Amino acid sequence: MTELRHRGTADAELKQQQSEDKGSDSELKPDKDSVSDSESKVDSRVPHVPVPADDTPEVLNKALSGLSSRWKNWWVRGILTLAMISFFFLIIYLGPIVLMIIVLCVQIKCFQEIITIGYNVYHSYHLPWFRTLSWYFLLCVNYFFYGETVTDYFFTLVQREEPLRILSKYHRFISFALYLTGFCMFVLSLVKKHYRLQFYMFGWTHVTLLIVVTQSHLIIHNLFEGMIWFIVPISCVICNDIMAYMFGFFFGRTPLIKLSPKKTWEGFIGGFFATIVFGILLSYVMAGYRYFVCPVEFNNDTNRFEVDCVPSDLFQLQDYALPSVLESFTGWTTVRLYPFQIHSIALSSFASIMGPFGGFFASGFKRAFKIKDFANTIPGHGGIMDRFDCQYLMATFVNVYIASFIRGPNPAKVVQQLLDLRPDQQLNVFKSLKAHLIEKGLLPALEL
Repeated sequence: MTELRHRGTADAELKQQQSEDKGSDSELKPDKDSVSDSESKVDSRVPHVPVPADDTPEVLNKALSGLSSRWKNWWVRGILTLAMISFFFLIIYLGPIVLMIIVLCVQIKCFQEIITIGYNVYHSYHLPWFRTLSWYFLLCVNYFFYGETVTDYFFTLVQREEPLRILSKYHRFISFALYLTGFCMFVLSLVKKHYRLQFYMFGWTHVTLLIVVTQSHLIIHNLFEGMIWFIVPISCVICNDIMAYMFGFFFGRTPLIKLSPKKTWEGFIGGFFATIVFGILLSYVMAGYRYFVCPVEFNNDTNRFEVDCVPSDLFQLQDYALPSVLESFTGWTTVRLYPFQIHSIALSSFASIMGPFGGFFASGFKRAFKIKDFANTIPGHGGIMDRFDCQYLMATFVNVYIASFIRGPNPAKVVQQLLDLRPDQQLNVFKSLKAHLIEKGLLPALEL
């Protein structure tokens, strides 16, 4: 019966479009028996997404052949996790430029995995230009976001080169023109019998861009504030993922959420406390190094990125008085901490409590299309998107947190904007600033 329904999918779509031309508002002809039957028919219209084959290296398969599937999966995940953590340490060592390139590569791979699912679902309809337009919109959005970043952080370099200065001046207009071209291409690609499906996929592409591209852009903005704002949040999510899995594997008994049956309360709670401790310790270690705490800045004299500064108060050890309860328990009256360690508690808490909801969202998405993983890029872990589903929520939170509680006005950017003004405008700003300083008593009234 299922096969017959799948064979008749294309005919059903054509009949559905004809009914729409007659003014029908129903997505499919409702069944007279019940609403649940109608819903099952809607589900039957979605073609089956191919399940990726097991891509576990043959060496691991042979070495773990004597174990049960449960323990085999545990060892495969563990070995590949250690490999990914080692790779993470390597790219940190290679510096901020490599980190930015890796973020861009991860973004493209995540986009490809989600778009591929959409293409697999609707490939039998031969939607014209779907993949071409999807990648074109990815190019447009990246051009817009990264163009904004280049203008903000490489202002002097941009002003020094005439072609870059022109592109910077009209950047938003060019970005809009590029997007408008893609929009018109989509309208021209509409085929009568596939209107609804084409608009589904148009929405699919734009939601994917919202989830993937904008969040990766925020990750790079966090990186410019200092590598510690990039490394600590990502490490907290990784730690929570690992520790929740470990606690759940050995102690898990109580299911946490139906969307992800393997998640347990024991893993959730154990991962929370382990991540809080991990975040505090990692922050203490990293806050003592300028390489991690200084903003990533572009030196216009050497044309290179530099990570060197006088650390702010956020990364200076300070004495904090302990509450009486902790004082009686530990015997200490004060404790020396970096202020950033206190902020790390907020980051760790979000990674442990709200971060997993990114994973639950991804689980619901995969269940909707009856797939286990987004891809089989990493044996035992699935696709890149399976590993970064929680990271995107974390990136947004960190960016909002910095803007709300950490970042102040940036004098360097203000000076850059002033230098871009006309001489008469600069003179007006100078006179206004001088009058303000005299009024505040910071500048003698007779001083020029």
